[in-house]
This record gives sequence, C-alpha cells and structure tokens, in this order.
Amino acid sequence: MDIKKCLSGILLLSIFSFTTSPAQDTLRISRQQSEIKFLEENLLLLAEKLNIPQAEALTLQAKLWPNPTLELDEINIGTTVNGLNGTGYFGEGLPPISGNFGRNQQISVSIEQLVQTAGKRKKLVALEEVNEAMAEQYFQDLLRGLKLEFRNSLSDLQYLQFSKKLYQTQLESIRLLSSAYKNQVQLGNVAKGEYIRLKAAELEIAKKINDLDDELHKEQKDLKLLLNLSPSTYLIISEVGYEPDIEQLEKLNLGELSSLAMESRPDYKIELLNEEYAQKNYRYEKAQRVPDLALKAGYDRGGNFLYNFFGFGLTMDLPAFNRNQGNIRHAEFTIKQAELLRSYKAQEIGNELILSWQNLQNSIALYREIDPEYEQTLDNLLENYISNFKNRDLGMLAFLDFFEAYLENKTIILENKLEIQKKAEELKFTLGTDLFN
Repeated sequence: MDIKKCLSGILLLSIFSFTTSPAQDTLRISRQQSEIKFLEENLLLLAEKLNIPQAEALTLQAKLWPNPTLELDEINIGTTVNGLNGTGYFGEGLPPISGNFGRNQQISVSIEQLVQTAGKRKKLVALEEVNEAMAEQYFQDLLRGLKLEFRNSLSDLQYLQFSKKLYQTQLESIRLLSSAYKNQVQLGNVAKGEYIRLKAAELEIAKKINDLDDELHKEQKDLKLLLNLSPSTYLIISEVGYEPDIEQLEKLNLGELSSLAMESRPDYKIELLNEEYAQKNYRYEKAQRVPDLALKAGYDRGGNFLYNFFGFGLTMDLPAFNRNQGNIRHAEFTIKQAELLRSYKAQEIGNELILSWQNLQNSIALYREIDPEYEQTLDNLLENYISNFKNRDLGMLAFLDFFEAYLENKTIILENKLEIQKKAEELKFTLGTDLFN
C-alpha cells in the first residue's frame, strides 16, 4: 500500500513538473528567411502600412461634392374647412393636393446646394494627395529604421552564437586537462597549485559562457518581438551571412552614394513633400478669399400671394472684414520654414554619409591587416600547445598565456566581422536603400 502511494506521488509530481515547465520550440532559420518573415509579420510595419489606405481614403473624401440641403417648413398641423376664418386670403380655401388630401394645408419646400469657388475642391484634393505620398514615405522611413535594428540584432545573435561555440569548445579542452591534472595531483606527480590554476581558467571560461547566455537571451527577446514569434520560441540563426563581402564594399564610390542618398532617403523625401504641401496649402488658403456660393430652389404653397410659388436664389458671404489674411500669412511663413528644414536635412544627410563611410573604411582597413590564414594558424598552434602541455613539454604559465591570447585574438576577429556588418548596415541606413544586398 505504501509503495502504491509512493508511485502515485511520483506520478503526480511528474505531471506537475511537466505542466509547469514552459515548453520551448527551437526555430532554426537563415538571415534571408528571417528577413522575409520580418517584412511579412512585424506588427509595427503592419500597423504603419495601414496609414497608406487611410490617407487614400481621405483623398477620396476630398473629391466628393458637398451634399445638398433639403428643408421642409411652414407646415400647418391644424386646418379649418376653408383656411383663415373659413376662407383664404382672397375669400377662397386652398384646394387639396391630391384627392381630399392637403386641403387648406400650407407647406414650404426648399433645396440648397453649396458650390465651392476658385477651385477649392481641387486644391484640397491636391493637399490630400501630398498627405498620401507622405504616408508612404513615413512607412518607408519606419521600415528603414526597423531594418537597421533587425539586421544588427541578427548580426549580434550570430556573433554571440559564434563566441559561445568558441568558448564551449575550449571549455571542453580545459576540463579534460583539469581532470587529467586532478588525477596526477592525487598520484603526487603534479603540484596542487598547478591544478588550481588550471581549474581557475576553467571557471573563468564557464563564467564567460554564462555571461554570453545572458546576452543571447536579450537578443532573443528583441528578435522575437521584431519577428512576431512566440515568447517560448528559441531562435537559432544559421552561420551563413556573417562573413562580410569586403570586395563588394570596397567597390562603392562615395561621390555616387551622395547623390543616391538624396534620391533614396525617405526622411528627405518627407521634407520635400512638406515643402510641396506648404506651397499647395498657400494656394488653398488664397482661394479661401473668394466666397462660396449656395444655390437655392424653393416651393411655397399657400404662404404667398400665389397658391403655388416657385422661386430661385443664391447666397454668399460678403468678404468685407475676413478675407483670410491671417491664414494666408501663416501659410507664407510655413513655406519658408519648410525650405529651411529641407536644406538642413540635406546637410545632415551629407554629414551622416561621410561619417558612416569613414567608419566602414576603418573597419575594413583592420580586416585587411589580418592575414587570411591567421585564424587557421591560431587553431593549429592551440592544438600544438595543448599537446605539448599534456606531454609536460610546456609549462603551465606559457600554456595559459597562449590560451588567453588565443581567445582574445579569436574574439577580435569575430568582433571585426561584426563591426563591418554593422557599419555596412549603417551605410545602407544612411543611403536609404539596400544598394549592395
């Protein structure tokens, strides 16, 4: 009976552990595949993209004519047999409208249509079309910024994956050595201090891996949000695409890139559109000086000297005091302001381009300083050092010094590739286009 209770308790504990521990799905994906998913499913991009049809809807609305106004008035609810004091004004009652309906019934009907003058409707449509173009450029600007953030996060995640793999490989080597040294200490062949020094190096590497895991989790969080993935997903980016294409980067010409940036940058296009909007708004405000017309047509039964009166008319404001002077002057200053902001943006783009170009060239120069075979030479030397250290042909200090230098140099090479990736993306961001994708 006790055994059954024990087994039941273990089973319940297992079920509880299974249900409370969060399941984690691993997603292995390439840079190219992840970018396709990012463009299709990023929530910020999807939300911003909706501003484009919203702007198109406002353009459609601006094209519509104002509705006519219909008015029914002067309907007398109570009537006598013939009208006022039993008779009409001329001593006769009002005849029925149809059959016996509407006898001595007074009614007034009018319809009014607003007619916009001075091309106001077309000018308003032109303004909304500029807003429509701006919505597209705001989307492109958000896309440009999110692409930079997304691609840098991809590179950071790849760098951390490479670094963790590097340290894990060396941790396995150190653990094998420290295990062997522990046995030698027990046999009295090796001083305990050497074993402790080797164990300390093992602990340092384990701590580094732990720190890398923390950074990996942070990058995972950012990328999962950008990719609209489930929080329980564990993301692994394939190693392809981390190596920068140096030759392609070196072919770029700064002079050509400068003109390309002015053509491609969505934030510069927004400033151009702001200037265009200000000019069209100025023309629209000037058109507001001309008053609109309201055309009227009316019918009055029994309220005039005629039984059935048909009349036409129009109304308009008299521009005696308000000729829209303030709004026109405001629009003039807005044009000047937009011109200044556009010039400032052009200078800002030029400075950003020079800076990103110089930074990229510096990183490439460091890359060229590294011999293409240097990394493989480091790996070969490490194998020799480990072998000599095992055979007691190399001392502890010499081995640990080289081991530390090996890890530092491998990290420098990885960091240099990461810097080139990021600075190339920064140049793309400055250009506003994926010129060398």
